[in-house]
Amino acid sequence: MKQNEIKRRTFLRTSGGAGLAAWAAPMLVTSRVWGANDTIGLGIIGPGRRGQQLMGDFNRLKGCRFVAVSDVNARRMDQVAVGKDWKKCQDFRALLELKEVDAVIVATPDHWHALNSIYACMAGKDVYVEKPMTLTIAEGRAMVNAARHYNCVVQCGSQQRSDARCRTGCEWVRNQRAGKVTVVHTDNYPSPWEQPFPVQPVPEGLDWDTWLGPTQERGYHEDIYTPRAKPGWISILPYSGGEVTGWGAHGLDMIQWALGMDETGPVEIWPEGPTRSLDRPVTMRYASGVLLKLDNQGPAGGGWFECEKGTILVDRGVCKIDPPELEKETSASPSEIHLEISTNHQQNFLDCVRSRKRPIADVEVGHRSTTVCHLVNIARWTCRKLQWDPKQELFAGDDDANHYLDRPRRPPWELPKIG
Repeated sequence: MKQNEIKRRTFLRTSGGAGLAAWAAPMLVTSRVWGANDTIGLGIIGPGRRGQQLMGDFNRLKGCRFVAVSDVNARRMDQVAVGKDWKKCQDFRALLELKEVDAVIVATPDHWHALNSIYACMAGKDVYVEKPMTLTIAEGRAMVNAARHYNCVVQCGSQQRSDARCRTGCEWVRNQRAGKVTVVHTDNYPSPWEQPFPVQPVPEGLDWDTWLGPTQERGYHEDIYTPRAKPGWISILPYSGGEVTGWGAHGLDMIQWALGMDETGPVEIWPEGPTRSLDRPVTMRYASGVLLKLDNQGPAGGGWFECEKGTILVDRGVCKIDPPELEKETSASPSEIHLEISTNHQQNFLDCVRSRKRPIADVEVGHRSTTVCHLVNIARWTCRKLQWDPKQELFAGDDDANHYLDRPRRPPWELPKIG
């Protein structure tokens, strides 16, 4: 494992933006060989609702323990760490400097996932980052580059990859149990919306400016900060991609897995109908000719696959094939596809931290699946058919559409250049 030994004051002085690139080069890198009895030291960045759920998941596993916590909300950080001997760092960069932290769990709001993860890789930490992995397509490629350049394990929290029924359904599709796929239907996930909010006093202990991070400056309001309150940041610009990247990060990930598209994606995307709206139906076409339709005829956690001989349903914890007798058919072909097996998403991450293998929801997988989510939003925003090049990750000859590959960033939180 790559471990980067740096002094705290050096990191904080140089990691505020463009200085990251210059900071990365002179770092002293040492290697760590994991023994069977070594305990993996974990740090949590963003111990909110989902973050605390993940902490519970990891705490049930052997061979790891939390040693540090970071949150821009000092009060919540203190509450989470009460009675613990954890280091507390309101600035996440200070947590990344701790030698006892081997890996971090990133459960911050979506607009912070990329920078938290990239900075962690630059500090030599492995990363479990909650889905959706990114806020933009450009962020995803930057995260992949950082993981590869610094030899870090990065697992996206798309936990349905570790669901046995999801895996079985995706294998049925891959092995054409019901014949070739022609059309896939899924939920018509709504895009994020914008809303003005009156300014409220910032709660004591909350670093609101850092919470905003790379997004534009705006006043605090509890309905932005708290996801359980509607609308919450999880539904609005500029902090998320709406439910397209919320539930869509699960459902579209299953479709990518089933179609064998983990290293690529669709080539054409267009909105359906004349009405511009946050839930305007969208259709995509893969190079194989398969159509993917966001039309509410499929489940939010997966897809309904129309095939030549029947249909296959893949959803969270569910797989069904129709007619049912197709389930009993087996293939004698030596090319029968068996997908990677993981029975626990967090354990898979820990195993890969030790083995240095790529996890089941590797950063490239997370990037490609989340890219499909972003393509839905971009099609709705541009209101026209788009040609997507999944190899170059660009819209061919379309500057207007390419404008949406990233979002404006407030200094000093630009994406660092890696390599």
